[in-house]
Amino acid sequence: MTTPTTKLVQSGIAWDPAYGAVVPPLYTSSTYVWPSTDEKGLYDYGRSNNPNRDLLASALAELDGGAGAVVTNSGMAAIDLVLNLLPAGAKVIAPHDCYGGTHRLLSARHAQGKIEAVFVDQGDAANVADVVDDAALVMVETPSNPLMRLTDVRAVCALARDAGALSVVDNTFLTPLRQMPLDLGADMALQSTTKYLNGHSDVVGGVVVAKTEELQEQLSWWANAAGLTGSPFDAWQTLRGLRTLALRMNAAEANAKAIVAFLRDHPEVPTVHYADAGLATTQQSGPGAMLSFQLETGKAASRVMENAGIFRLAASLGGVESLICQPATMTHRGMSPEARAAAGLDDGLIRISTGIEDQNDLINALEAALALI
Repeated sequence: MTTPTTKLVQSGIAWDPAYGAVVPPLYTSSTYVWPSTDEKGLYDYGRSNNPNRDLLASALAELDGGAGAVVTNSGMAAIDLVLNLLPAGAKVIAPHDCYGGTHRLLSARHAQGKIEAVFVDQGDAANVADVVDDAALVMVETPSNPLMRLTDVRAVCALARDAGALSVVDNTFLTPLRQMPLDLGADMALQSTTKYLNGHSDVVGGVVVAKTEELQEQLSWWANAAGLTGSPFDAWQTLRGLRTLALRMNAAEANAKAIVAFLRDHPEVPTVHYADAGLATTQQSGPGAMLSFQLETGKAASRVMENAGIFRLAASLGGVESLICQPATMTHRGMSPEARAAAGLDDGLIRISTGIEDQNDLINALEAALALI
């Protein structure tokens, strides 16, 4: 059986049907010729379909073990695409400590009356069981952003299934190399392809992988109707990045483990959050390269982040470069102060996306920054 690493490397290779190019060419055409007035070819219009987008979708569906995938123009568009499957006023259960952009979107749709958003602590599946009966969709994010809290995907997706609700897992932090949501019972898995899948901080995109052909067809219909599909160039570039995902993830994860060990022994760091124990060992094949840690004050956190050397102060993740940020004021600033407090986010929390730089350089940079507190 071909391993995921080999599948990644071979994604789209030698596909070109016209000239036999090893790497698939970029198709930028917005429209395509019809053979006749009553017969369209495989491709007709760029928003509806495109060879580069199809190659990426096929690779990601295979990686996740799904029936098909839809590539969108951003990670948030992927989430909104899933919401399009729901009837007006549908009840959506989501993590109380999810990514700030997800919380903002769900809260805004709730305010419009489009959905009823219910935010619960999914660290205990019983909290989901209490509210799932009339739900249409259960959204899971594990590990959570930025506190790396874990949700039992099998248990929560089983609750959703028994209640007749759809389930979707945001797997951006781990990718299918470290966690397989569809195998754990989810109906859909989504990711921001901006992050690890592309891996070079130069593309914005998203993907939803469906477990069944029926779901994939519905997602494709809505993506076309609502204009949520990704651009050919972004798909082409993401497919290029995808081929080195395994190498990048392995290197970044090794660095993250070393940083976590350093931080857990540091006297100025009371708490480190990393998905490497407990439930993580039963549903993940590795802890990934995302971590966060708590300092006593926001002032101390700001001093560390502004002096972290090769850790760049920026609000993204999953690239080859190491990034550092303050979630309360950056990635989660779209949440209300009350929502941030309920999720346990304060100014003393620092999130790190570990890159693939030399391990010693990263630890030395953090050690020097922490010495300034």
